[in-house]
Amino acid sequence: MKKITLVIMMMVCIIATAQTTISGKVVDDGNQPIPGANITLKNSSSGTVADFDGIFTLTVQESPPFTIIASSVGFESSSIDISSQTVDLTIVLKEGTELDEVVISASRTPERIFESPVSVERFGIKEIKNTPSVDFYDGLENLKGVDINTNSLTFKSINTRGFADFANTRFVQLVDGMDNTAPALNFVLGNLLGMTELDVNSVELLPGASSALYGANAFNGILFMTSKNPFDHHGISAYFKGGITSQEAAGDNEFYDYGIRVAHKFSEKFAAKANFSYLRGTDWFATSTVNVLNPATDRSDPNYDGLNVYGDEVSTNIRGVGEALVNRGILPAGAENLLPDESVSRTGYNEQDLNANKAESIKFDAALHYRPFANDFEVIYNGKIGRGTTIYQGANRYSIRNFFLQQHKLEFKNNNFFVRGYLTDESAGDSYDTRFTGININRKWKDDQTWFGEYAGAFVQATLAGQLPEQAHLIGRQTADTGRFMPGTPEFEQAFKAVTSDPNLLTGSKFQDASQLKHVDVNYNLSHITGDFADIQVGGSFREYKLNSSGTIFTDFDGPIRYSEYGAYTQIQKKFADERVKVTGSIRYDKSELFDGNLSPRLSIGYTLGNERNHNIRASVQTGFRNPTTQDLYIGLDVGRAILVGSARDNLDRDVRSFDDLSGAGETIVGSDTVTITGRAAYENSFSASSVTNGAPEASGATLVEPEKITAFEIGYRGKIKKFVIDLSGYYNQYKDFISTENVLVPYYGQVGDGTLSLLALQNDDFKVYQAYTNSDVDIKSFGATIGVNTRIPGNFDLGVNYTYAEQDFDKDKDPDFRTNFNTPKHKVKATFGHANLFKNFGFNTSYRWTDNYLWEASFGDGNVPSFSVIDAQINYKIPKLKTTLKVGATNIGGDEYFTAFGTGFIGSQYYIGLSINNL
Repeated sequence: MKKITLVIMMMVCIIATAQTTISGKVVDDGNQPIPGANITLKNSSSGTVADFDGIFTLTVQESPPFTIIASSVGFESSSIDISSQTVDLTIVLKEGTELDEVVISASRTPERIFESPVSVERFGIKEIKNTPSVDFYDGLENLKGVDINTNSLTFKSINTRGFADFANTRFVQLVDGMDNTAPALNFVLGNLLGMTELDVNSVELLPGASSALYGANAFNGILFMTSKNPFDHHGISAYFKGGITSQEAAGDNEFYDYGIRVAHKFSEKFAAKANFSYLRGTDWFATSTVNVLNPATDRSDPNYDGLNVYGDEVSTNIRGVGEALVNRGILPAGAENLLPDESVSRTGYNEQDLNANKAESIKFDAALHYRPFANDFEVIYNGKIGRGTTIYQGANRYSIRNFFLQQHKLEFKNNNFFVRGYLTDESAGDSYDTRFTGININRKWKDDQTWFGEYAGAFVQATLAGQLPEQAHLIGRQTADTGRFMPGTPEFEQAFKAVTSDPNLLTGSKFQDASQLKHVDVNYNLSHITGDFADIQVGGSFREYKLNSSGTIFTDFDGPIRYSEYGAYTQIQKKFADERVKVTGSIRYDKSELFDGNLSPRLSIGYTLGNERNHNIRASVQTGFRNPTTQDLYIGLDVGRAILVGSARDNLDRDVRSFDDLSGAGETIVGSDTVTITGRAAYENSFSASSVTNGAPEASGATLVEPEKITAFEIGYRGKIKKFVIDLSGYYNQYKDFISTENVLVPYYGQVGDGTLSLLALQNDDFKVYQAYTNSDVDIKSFGATIGVNTRIPGNFDLGVNYTYAEQDFDKDKDPDFRTNFNTPKHKVKATFGHANLFKNFGFNTSYRWTDNYLWEASFGDGNVPSFSVIDAQINYKIPKLKTTLKVGATNIGGDEYFTAFGTGFIGSQYYIGLSINNL
């Protein structure tokens, strides 16, 4: 018994002492520390991260000999054999290229960018620190093929390969695996309520269709933002940025942005982190007064409708008003003939009178990480909450005030699988529609019928007094506007508060929303079982929508609308010919309860060339699809210029509206001064807008919306030729059942095609403009190419240049009412130039972007976006003893203001100074 006890005690001592500690420093070939370098035990999940000075300590439950691996983004990995407990080990990493960086998104498995089967862009910690943009999210604009459309100071929309708007439902953004899209409002929240830059570990972007792995709506591309794991990145870090925004319309205004990250590794089993950030500033003012109905005219036009002027969308035929007044005995018979047969609009308010232009973002998230077996199996709870104030441009310009979004995720994972479920819940807060704010402040002062009646009466009197039409119009407007609420007065402020707190668009402008999204993802990588044959993955997803706008956005007047979708996929990847050829095939099946199922296959092949294996060519063909969005299906919203009605079959009769703007002749035909129209009429009893404009009215033929499909072909090359790293690609996309909107005219009476009453309704201006969500039966194609070249020139300066070409092929004559919303410049050129260590602890970086002019099409308005050039720059100084970096920078140096979308504010300049503390 004593011998057994002695043996057990000896074994316990051996196990207890089978622990090895290695400490040292990781530096580059210039002997500069590499903060954030990863040091891991080979073939194990055990590892640590170097601190700000490159210093690390790694303790492993293993006795020598063994091997550790040191790696960092932008450097070649290094393997070090450990034969004994080592102290003061110095590991030198040679600088690599971006081709050596590892990505996961392209195949859902780690692989070098060099071997990725499709185009992929990466924006890592190094790029985040060196970007001259104010924050890392803006810095993504310098990636090749990437467009960022600026909605406001804090709301920006990323897109690739065309067909962009601010909702951008063809592009998916995932933050730690969670979709960052607002469930009801449909727009991707960008970084308004996203991730703080202190917690960003990497950003990967896949341009082009990705439905084969990521399902519906991963159509134009997908963006992945991954945060730092507190097991690997712990400690306290913080940043502060402050400066001014400068715009001709808004002047110079202060902004500031600060954040803190706290992470702690309590043991090998438990770690936690929390992040908080706050941003506040003044938004870009939108002040365009161009007349969207007739750009050649100004406010003197009786039917003026200013782009950033709201309330003037309400217009009517003034002779029709006269006819109605005659029918009611208010004007004598024949007086209507003194009124011109033309439309007159009410007087509107400028946007800056209806919007405080405040920009604010508050973000908080916390995560608990648990490794019950102290190995690669991990349980993660992640909670994110955010509140923001910004401006969003959709069908109208919306003042997003105190918008609230929360996400909660529970995930189980190891190196071979993950199961992830999350909930997204949004609240519109105090948000409101600026257009209906202007419309209903006017109506709160004086109803439309009274205003137009006074205008018509004054016009008749002025005409009888011998005034010319121009003077008569002026007198009519002055008379009708007498006593109007003026901005800044108590009456205006009282009406503004009443309207923006009222969710009924007939009298108010507030929109309500408490919609939710529930999502589950699962993925299993069978490579550890099937690796001798091929790498195989299987997975699936489920999503449920709950739309709850109380009838202010959707037709959910009688309660929330629910629907769901699911999908499953598999992928097989195998290397041949001395691992020079890599073939990847995948297929996915997705099914929405509202539509038939869709199959999305993808096949790609890559071939590595050269004795040093430093050239790779690739080709792929894949299909994708996009389900109609929540708004495509269930919206029921009057936006002033048109009524938006979704085309889900059960939505057509849910949208019921009454109109009281009939002409006098129309009242006689109908026998009433009001008519009732359902949303079904937009699809079954409507004229195409273009046919009416051309004088030959025809039925619109708008069909109910179906899923959109794409077949995408891509070829590409990546390689290193001497000191130059080259990445180029070309693509060709074919679309079927392309989803967009079509303006149609619904007559108040008659049936389209009857040749009588419906045509008379058009003649009498007795119709309403609807916007139908439908598919085009015309072939739509897009194609383009990108090329990027990066090198290091004498003096160790980094230089990068890239060019993007994008074009669509759409025969507008075959479907004149259909809008593709391509919204993408044909040519873009970008360049970066900098030095991370020009002299001791000092670096700088500059970027240049040139964008060709292009046409912007959207429901808010269509117009040209002129060509523009932008230069951003920053200088930075590191203070190693304080583990601090000081950065001073400016964007849009020179202040040549520009805009990226018709209707938004001009983008001015930002000047900032930033301090980053202990941000590894």
